[in-house]
Amino acid sequence: MAACSKSSEVESEIDDPGAAPFGNFINYYTFNPPENRLSLIPASLLKDLVHSEDKTLILDVGCNSGELTVAFYEHLHKSMTEEDPAQRPVHILGFDLDENLIHRANQTNPFPENISFIHLDITSDTEALQDYLKRHGCSRFHLCLCLAVTMWVHLNHGDSALLQLLSDLSFYSQHLLLEAQPWKCYRSAARRLRKLGRSAFDHFKNLGIRGDVAETAKQYLEKHCGMEFVQSFGSTTWERKLLLFKNG
Repeated sequence: MAACSKSSEVESEIDDPGAAPFGNFINYYTFNPPENRLSLIPASLLKDLVHSEDKTLILDVGCNSGELTVAFYEHLHKSMTEEDPAQRPVHILGFDLDENLIHRANQTNPFPENISFIHLDITSDTEALQDYLKRHGCSRFHLCLCLAVTMWVHLNHGDSALLQLLSDLSFYSQHLLLEAQPWKCYRSAARRLRKLGRSAFDHFKNLGIRGDVAETAKQYLEKHCGMEFVQSFGSTTWERKLLLFKNG
């Protein structure tokens, strides 16, 4: 977690959306609102992916303050209700490494019976994910959202951590919706840290995985994780592809 200890640092993060070294922006959805992704994702997605289940579990990795998590639930729920009058329950678990963002997400959560938010760093602990699945009697999440998270794991923990993240997500998910930041975002994040006079990312200069990170992630998921590429939902306004995978 990258908590700010000085008011000037807080102000700089408000003015500069690239100032949070772990991607834990305090105002993220003011400059990248949920609609930027949801406009590309069909409302019928869960109906198309999940069959013959009494409930649907979704995992939102790096949920920030929860606005996208809630909007995603609302985006899909209407379609599922229309198709399934019994309203098969949908449960979403969102997590983030920033305790302050999770606190805000819990305070503003309009669907506490269906959406849960927890503080978790997936690079160091996944036990809470296992516990959540056990409580719901499931072995995997039906869908995992990993949207604009990979770069921050990569920059702060290196190549091996990025690949481990992909392996973990494939292990816990029947389907994975992945948005990996392109390399130009890495350069921008590093430049903004330098501009603010902060310490550089530990691994930036030594990363072996460069260039088309989304394609590298796709190949790794297919070749090493047993996942199959299903489709691309296109690119966001920030030129990031939304790629859907399923476990083979």
